[in-house]
Parts: sequence; C-alpha cells; structure tokens
Amino acid sequence: MTNPPARRTVLGTGAAFLLAGCSKYGDSNSSSAASPTATPSPIASSKPSAGKELAKKSDIPVGGGKVFKEQKIVVTQPKKDEFKAFSAICTHQGCTVNKVADGTIDCPCHGSKYRITDASVVAGPAPRPLPAEKITVKGKSIFLA
Repeated sequence: MTNPPARRTVLGTGAAFLLAGCSKYGDSNSSSAASPTATPSPIASSKPSAGKELAKKSDIPVGGGKVFKEQKIVVTQPKKDEFKAFSAICTHQGCTVNKVADGTIDCPCHGSKYRITDASVVAGPAPRPLPAEKITVKGKSIFLA
C-alpha cells in the first residue's frame, strides 16, 4: 500500500512551481536552468556617451534649465554662465524629471522638486538630492564629460 503524499510535500512542490512562474527570462535570480555562460544583453549602457555635444549654452535659460530625456540628464544655469548638470532620474521612485520651472527641477510622478543650484530636495517625497553629472562647457556649447 502506498501512502498519500504529505501535505507539506504537496504545498512545497506547488510553491516552487508558482515561484518559477514569477521569474523573468534571463533573470539571474530564477531557479531555472539558465546557462552560466550566457552573454550579457546587448542593450546600450544607460550612461551618456562622453564628448558628445548636449546643447548650446543659449538653449539653457538663466535661472532655469532643460531636461535631456534620452541622456537622462538635466542641465541648469542658476546664474549667467554657471552651468550645472544632474541626473534626471528622481531619487524617490526612478521617474524621469520633466521640467525646470521657478528655480526647481520637477518630477511629475509624486511632486518631488529639486533646487537648480545643487539639486537638493525642496519638496518630497524624494529622499536625497539628484546626483551630479559631469559636463564641459567650451565656447558656445555644452558637452557630456
């Protein structure tokens, strides 16, 4: 006579099946038998390419700024000929900031606002400032550093 499987065995098997269904293809945390020699994804790095012209100085208003969504950078000009660059990714939940107005860099998702001078938080829920990015100003142009 065979004994029926214990309840714990059935639940454990079911849970493993459900968890395997929740993993993403290629997810290194999945329990599937992914090849350990798989090559990294050919998706381009999220870092902008250095040396590329980002904008003309005249594109960035004094006391304001401009968001470059593709490069994930926001450039501000707090004072005439003083240019600053910060990540355009909000430190709250990773949304991309969408505008620079009234001295702040604004996130549309939950209302976080950052100062154009140093990207410090003016209004939350952002927990910390936007990270600084490197730019170079040469002649009439602003370049990614």
